[in-house]
Amino acid sequence: LPHFDELPVIGVVGTRKATAYGMSHTRAISCELAQAGACIVSGLALGIDAAAHRGALDAKGRTVAVLGGALDKFYPAQNRSLMHAILGSGGSVVTEYPLGMAPTQYSFLHRNRIIAGMSLGVLVTEGARRSGALRTAENALDYGREVFALPGDVRSEGSQLPHMLIRDGAQLITCAGDILNTLRIEHVQRGAAHVEQAHKERAALTKDKPEAAEQ
Repeated sequence: LPHFDELPVIGVVGTRKATAYGMSHTRAISCELAQAGACIVSGLALGIDAAAHRGALDAKGRTVAVLGGALDKFYPAQNRSLMHAILGSGGSVVTEYPLGMAPTQYSFLHRNRIIAGMSLGVLVTEGARRSGALRTAENALDYGREVFALPGDVRSEGSQLPHMLIRDGAQLITCAGDILNTLRIEHVQRGAAHVEQAHKERAALTKDKPEAAEQ
């Protein structure tokens, strides 16, 4: 695999209380994105985050987990084996917090800006209206990133956030190809020059359409 900084990065986030629909589509889309050469970044939480990381691993691709606490205060314990699988695949587990700092509700929200900042675009697949994934989407818009959302059952609480984001201007997606086309990521790994060009094109679009960053 190319070095991390040679890969286009896509954030994939959502609720811990995911449905079978959200988990399966998140894993499948993340796998397709990784097969296309993207690095999947998420928060290693239960639910959607875990499905995103596993999708990248299914494709034998690169994935990065951003923790909400210190490495020696790993949470959740149920995902410890997933953390080792990420590291064993050549991926990364990173945190801004010093040793000894346990995660809190606020540290999880604070780390979401890192996921958004690392990414060319952020996909929200499932979450309640007041889900922490909303903060990640808001951070992405603040940074001029693209926000994508997966539609779902209107009766499901997990569809509230994606539908709200779509209503407010996020791009509705149904497959990985929708994301790849928008971010101008070809289905090949072309190295650092390709990623730099993708960043330039996204910056130009934001400059030409400043309202896109104000949605």
